[in-house]
Parts: sequence; C-alpha cells; structure tokens
Amino acid sequence: MPARRSLRCPPVEAVPMAEPLSADTGARPVRVVRYGRDEPLPERRLLRAGPLTAVLEGGDLRYVAVGGREVVRRLYVAVRDRDWGTVPVRYEAYEAHQDGLAFVVRFTAVHDDGDAGFTWEGRITGTSAGVVTLSMDGVATRTFLRNRIGWCLLHPMDLAGVPVEVEHPNGATEPGVFPTAISPHQPFFDIVAMEHAAGEEGDGRLAIRFAGDLFEMEDQRNWTDASYKTYSTPLREPYPVSIGAGERVAQSVTLAVAAGASLALALGGEPGAEAMGVAVTVDAEPGGSLPPIGLAIAFHRAPPTEVEIARLRALAPAHLRAKLDATGEGWEERLGRAAEQATALGAGLELEVLTGDDGEGLERLVPVLAALGVPLARLLVFPASGLVTTAPVLDRARRFLTEAGSGAPVGGGSRAYFTQLNRAAAELPLAGMDVVGYSVNPQVHAFDEASLVETLAALATTVESARAIAGDRPLAVGPVTLRPRFNPDATGPAPEVGPEELPPSVDPRQLSLFAAGWTVGALRRLAAAGADALTFYETIGWRGVMERSRGLTRRARFPSQPGMLFPLYHVLADAAEFAGAALLPVATDAPLAVEALALRAGGRLRVLVASFRDESTRVTLSLPALTGGRLRLLDETTYAAATGDGDTFRRRVDRVIEDGAETIELELRPFAVATIDGVVAGAAP
Repeated sequence: MPARRSLRCPPVEAVPMAEPLSADTGARPVRVVRYGRDEPLPERRLLRAGPLTAVLEGGDLRYVAVGGREVVRRLYVAVRDRDWGTVPVRYEAYEAHQDGLAFVVRFTAVHDDGDAGFTWEGRITGTSAGVVTLSMDGVATRTFLRNRIGWCLLHPMDLAGVPVEVEHPNGATEPGVFPTAISPHQPFFDIVAMEHAAGEEGDGRLAIRFAGDLFEMEDQRNWTDASYKTYSTPLREPYPVSIGAGERVAQSVTLAVAAGASLALALGGEPGAEAMGVAVTVDAEPGGSLPPIGLAIAFHRAPPTEVEIARLRALAPAHLRAKLDATGEGWEERLGRAAEQATALGAGLELEVLTGDDGEGLERLVPVLAALGVPLARLLVFPASGLVTTAPVLDRARRFLTEAGSGAPVGGGSRAYFTQLNRAAAELPLAGMDVVGYSVNPQVHAFDEASLVETLAALATTVESARAIAGDRPLAVGPVTLRPRFNPDATGPAPEVGPEELPPSVDPRQLSLFAAGWTVGALRRLAAAGADALTFYETIGWRGVMERSRGLTRRARFPSQPGMLFPLYHVLADAAEFAGAALLPVATDAPLAVEALALRAGGRLRVLVASFRDESTRVTLSLPALTGGRLRLLDETTYAAATGDGDTFRRRVDRVIEDGAETIELELRPFAVATIDGVVAGAAP
C-alpha cells in the first residue's frame, strides 16, 4: 500500500472556491448561530484528587476518571417539580481552589422558577488519597409540590456488563451487574453504597457511599441518556409531595478510589483539553445502509408555498408523518392536508392515529384514507388514553385496512419514548404488528449541550434493545426531535405559555449549527444500529427544517427570519442525495467532541464531520483515497449563505482535496459541519 499522504486542503486557484474570511451570521450574535442563545457556555475547570480527575461545571462534577478511564459521568443536585420538570439553578458566592492533588469548592445554589423555590449550600472536596465528597444542605424558600430533591449520580453506560456490589441499609450486600440490554425497571433498590472496578481487572476499585436518603438506580438509556442513574427518593414513595417553606434537605455522596499499580495519574484525553486534536477514521467496508428518512408534518394555518414545497422536495422525504386523533373533530381536514403535502412531495404517509380504547374512530378514518389514494408507508395506532399499542386497537385497524383493500403495514409500539415500549414489551400485541416504533429526543433529563451530545451513543442502544423486543419486525424510529413533543409523565394539564415564551416543545437551537451537528450524529448512530425507517423533525416552523414565510412570533426567543433554512436542513439534504447508500463505519477518538457520518453510493463517497467544541478543533480525517475531492464548510462564516440561498450554498466549494489523499487535516470552527465529497480512487463515479 502506498504511503498515506496528509494535507491541509489549501485553496487551489484554478478552481472557483469561496474563501470565507470572517463571521457572516446574518446579523445574529455568533453564540446564537453556534448554539441558539446569546450567552456563554458554562465554564469548566479540570480538578485533580490523587489518582482521580474530574471536570467542574457550576455545582456539578462531570467525567470523573481514574487513570483516564471514566468511572462517573456526572454528579449533580436535581430539584424536580410535580411534573418532573427540572427547576433551573443559578450559583452565588462561588469559589473553587485546587491545591496540588486536592481541591475544595464552595457555593450557594438557588432554584427558583416562580412555583418552586429551594436554596442549598454546596461543598465539594477532593483529597490526595483519591476521596471526593459532595454535600448539599438546603431549605425550601416557599411551599411547593416536588417529586425529587437531591443528588443524582450518573454512571457511564460503558459500565454495561461490569459486576457491581450493592450495600443495603441493613448492611447486607447484593452482587449484580450493570445491565447490558436496557433494563425496563430499576436494577437495584435501597442503596446506601456500591463498589465496582475502576478499570481492567486489577486496576483498582471505586467505592460510592450515599447519605441523607435512600437511593435506587434506573437505566437512563430508556430516555436516551448515556448513563445509569442512582438517585433519591425511591419511586415507590408517593409523589408529588409538598415540601413546606423552611423545610430542610441534606445529603452527601462520597467517592473513594483505591487505585491499583497500573493506574498512573493521567490527564491526557480528559474533557477540558480543548486544544487537543481529534482523529476520525472512515472504514472502506460498508457496515449497513442509510434507511428511508421522512419528516413530520407541521400543521400551520397556511399551506406550504411553492418555494417551501420546492425546498422540501430537495430533501426527497420517503414519507411524511401526521398525527391524527380519530376520537375528536377535525381529523378529516388534517388528513386531507397531509395527503396534499405528501402528493406534492412525492412521499408516502406515515400516520400516528389515536383512537378509542376499542379502536373507535378507525371505522371512519380508514375508508377516507383509502379514498385519498396516497401511498401509506405505515399506520401506527394507539389508544388515546394510553401511550402504547393495545390488541383491541391493533386488531380493529388491521380489520378495517383489510376491508379497504390496503396492504399497508400496521403496527405501533410507543407514541412516547423507548421507555414505554420497553416497560410494555410483555403486553404488546407483537404477533399482529408489522412494524414497531417509538420516538426519541435528547432532553428528558438534561438540557445543556454536553448532555445532548452524550445522548448520541444511547440512541444506538435503544435500537439494539428495541430489536430484541421486535425481533425481525421493521423498526420505525421517530419523530426524532430536539425537545419532547409532549410530557408523558405530566400529572395535570400543560401550563399556559406566555405571549413572549416558547412552547416547551420548541428549542431555539433548532436554527443553530449545534443542531446540525447533533443531526449528523443521530443519523449515523440510528442508521448504524439498524433502524429501518427514520422520521426527523417537522417540515416548516419552530420544530422544522426551515422557517415559515410569514406570521413569525416570539422573535426575541427564536430569532429566525422568514423562509430561512435551518443548518440541519443541509445535513438532511446531504443524506437525501445519498438515499439508500451504504453506511461506512466511522471511529472517532473523542466522540463527545466530534461526530461523523460516511456514505458511499457506487464510487461516490460523502463524509460529514461535525464539531461540538466551542472553539476551533483540529481533525485528522483518514478515509479511502479520493479523486475530485471537494470540501464545503457549514460554520459561522457561511451561516448567512446556508440559511438564505440554499441552492448556491450547496454548490459551494471551500477547498479542493488533492487527488489520492488518504488523510485530510481539517480546522473546524466552533460547532462547524464539514461535508467532504469525492470519488473513491479507482472506482467508477
């Protein structure tokens, strides 16, 4: 094999190229362009306690590691309201000191959202012996209904299959393992302490002790968090409960590391080493294929314009997903509009239909659907009173489809999260289901950018566990959204949204570079895990791939422009141009910093590389040798072009890649996405 050649993709004068010189954000603050809001990301500080390292972020410890091996993903205090909403926190009187191999952090944390009020004093200490203690001592500042207040410890999902010993209040110990398949219910109850290996056998042990309440563990991969969570108070206790003004809560968590001889103190590779480069490798042999990708319909008052239809047609959606409530009024009009849009885009329909408990409403809906003559990609049915498909609803849907002469797949699963599918697996009418589905989003428990990136690895795990439930039935994952579509755990009606507030299903990051990068990772992870169909976002509007042409509101909260394309549009367009292509395996040595997606159709190769760092990042990309290679950058210098004249942007060339290069050095600006195109050397285009 010839020696690999490395280059930095310099401009080549003979080829027309764009050479961005400065940010072009369309008059938006650069932070809004990067991640949707004009405020700095949380400051991070690397701490050391003997053989242990951790990243301090506010009152949280993240990425606790021993000898470079992560043993704890995160430690934080959660204040959850009656609907499991997270009450925001701000920090006061904050100080942090590192002294050699020891540290101390002190602060005051204030949770206040109008209904809930809780303030606590926090202290985190680390000793040179490898002992870290986190304590909180707080008081309710007003009476409110709460579901949880206290420490949460996230164990990294890489611990799957690792033995763990759990201690109970009576002193008895219970041997077990971190679940491999996603556990539908709590793996361990009544925890006061636990201990497990801190690395390979003989490398050392991590002991964790809790005080102030009784703790238990849940498998957060159910909600696409890349972790197991040990938390208080046990869920068997009634909730919500009232906490009175002046009532105190005090808890502590202690980590103690007993390091083996092979665990030397290591800082290399720890989060926070932002100047480090990242290596990404693309395998030449296919590892699956890109499944059909569709969009959910946004039911706005005005139908899509001709320009909007043309832009959506460029995404070549395999289907449009529409949600219909067959128990109520207005579904006929919604179905008609959905059929019109599907016809205009040359797409099929994926219907999510809510019915009565015995399938009432389907007897009217199915004949209307058959008369429309629009291809039905799949029909997913659920009782409006529940979250998972039941036998009566499924049986009735199948009977009416058969009577209407339709051979469309019928099925269901969960209309909420994978959680509900997992917990109902034994009761699902799988024998009668042609397809199994569930939706995903990265913001059930945490909302910061780092936590959203962490969920990408867990997306694949949900597909793998869903496959164990569904067998060889196709898996339809979606809608994939940035925020939950609704709160399946709410104990009452959704609160009213103020005139200047965004609905809880809307995230201003929808128009950001960050969302484009997250979409790259979600596409790669879900496709590589074997999902058979995907639905992403909506067509138009706050939750869509582009903004509406008129009628925009809440511009201060969601600073879009009429008709603008969101950066994630171009990620889906890049995938659409390689519909059904082979998926090439990708490896990155810093998956929380850089994601990538590689597609091959015949001799053509396309690689998308996305950065999640808030500063420039060097990426060394190794891939099959290319000819005619071109590079296009989606970053803060090209944002205005990408969101404005999308056609011109998509023809843009920012770099020409030297023929035969197998290694490409990229310099990515914060949250940038690079698209590399070319023909594999020696292959026909």
